[in-house]
Amino acid sequence: MPRDMHYYEPANGHGLRHDPFNAIVAPRPIGWISSMSAAGHLNLAPFSFFNAFNYVPPIVGFATVGPKDTLANVRETKEFCWNLATRPLAEAMNATSASVAREVDEFALSGLTPQPSSVVTVPHVAEAPVVFECRMTQIVQLKTATGADVPTWVTFGEVVAVHIERSLISEGVYQTAAAQPIMRAGGRGDYFELRPEGYFEMIRPR
Repeated sequence: MPRDMHYYEPANGHGLRHDPFNAIVAPRPIGWISSMSAAGHLNLAPFSFFNAFNYVPPIVGFATVGPKDTLANVRETKEFCWNLATRPLAEAMNATSASVAREVDEFALSGLTPQPSSVVTVPHVAEAPVVFECRMTQIVQLKTATGADVPTWVTFGEVVAVHIERSLISEGVYQTAAAQPIMRAGGRGDYFELRPEGYFEMIRPR
């Protein structure tokens, strides 16, 4: 029996109450990015399109849909920090998603502490249990299949320094679930929390 499938072509609409794309490619790690303008204005914002792309050197990337302040800041300073969004920090992280003027400091807006970084000049979230200090390597504007520009830019950065709360390391192994990371799903405000009971091991075939 063939499966009963809902089919659509994105250019013609999805025909559902909410666009399912974000809910299907989910949950996604959150790019909670701190940046600073050349004039010294701090910015802290979450991005739902974020991931890791390389081991050596470690490279992460996040997408900004539209010309966001974060994109402008990284273009100016060539630096940013990624801060791990966790369940205890979820409400503060959500507060940093507010649309405010470029001069507004989201650290102050959310009650978070800007911590001086070790290698880059951009501060990171002191309350975050894991932080990547990054130097920008590329900013790539996306294109459609026909070659037309899309108003979305992916910023890639090399991780040049890492901060990990020691309580999250057991016998030399980082305990992913212990940090209670949260991830973005679909809908207007759907998130998931990673919990230890979701863990399973599967070794790759040789």
